[in-house]
Amino acid sequence: MRHKVGQRKLHRSTSHRLAMLNNMVTSLLEHQAIRTTVPKAKEARKIAERIITLGKKGGLSNVRLAARTVKDRDVLQKVFSEYKDRYATRPGGYTRLIRLGFRRGDAAEMALLELVDRPATQAAPVETEGEGSDAAASDATKAE
Repeated sequence: MRHKVGQRKLHRSTSHRLAMLNNMVTSLLEHQAIRTTVPKAKEARKIAERIITLGKKGGLSNVRLAARTVKDRDVLQKVFSEYKDRYATRPGGYTRLIRLGFRRGDAAEMALLELVDRPATQAAPVETEGEGSDAAASDATKAE
């Protein structure tokens, strides 16, 4: 039985998994939406909601706690100013997970992880996987 098992291991070492999730959360908070696999999105969602809650509380100690995960100073500033005001009255649930179907290469289930109440004029979500190679290959065929 898997009672109280804390997190998904995602077939990675601990340091790799933590670094990957920290980078995903930073990208989510910077771009307000990322496209990734469902298990990774579910794990990143937990961390992102915790960071936004720290931003709502404010204070130096909470800035330092959030800085452990979010390494980019501009994004950290955004959490403690813009997101603090945006989610001031919301008691949680700052992210939304939208399932997008299955990836063509390996049939992994993909999802869009986005912040709730983001402006509608946002550009396309940032892809956090190595899927750019397919786009580069299609661009190369178009150039010929």
